Amino acid sequence: MMDKKPLEILFLCSGNSCRSQMAEGWARALKAPDIEAYSAGLEPKGLHPLAVQVMAEAGVDISRQQSKHVSTLASIPFDLVVTVCDRVRETCPLLPTAAKVVHRDFEDPAAAQGTEDEVLGVFRRVRDQIRDFVTGLPGTLESGERT
Repeated sequence: MMDKKPLEILFLCSGNSCRSQMAEGWARALKAPDIEAYSAGLEPKGLHPLAVQVMAEAGVDISRQQSKHVSTLASIPFDLVVTVCDRVRETCPLLPTAAKVVHRDFEDPAAAQGTEDEVLGVFRRVRDQIRDFVTGLPGTLESGERT
């Protein structure tokens, strides 16, 4: 029996600090070895400490992940690119190595305002929404769902 090659998936966001990093972390935690996950951004801003904190609360360590520009991953033959914010979908570079590009917008927790508890609440809500999305991969995408 042949080993199945994992799907190469890139989660792409504008800053690669929160949403795409959480998606990469969830995919590595929930979908290995079926999915090889990466994340990148158009304007990398560094890993957001609250993204690291709320993922750790859920048992996923993303503290060693790096914020990087999408061009650094240009040589990887992605099977799928998932844009996780509207801004990057509108300005998404053409990725000739990607077989398919899909979009799923998540609220930007880094833009949340309010008390510390309110901001953490937004980070946790987005973390859970991304977990639910990643849990359905790749089946939700193969069925043609574009949310």
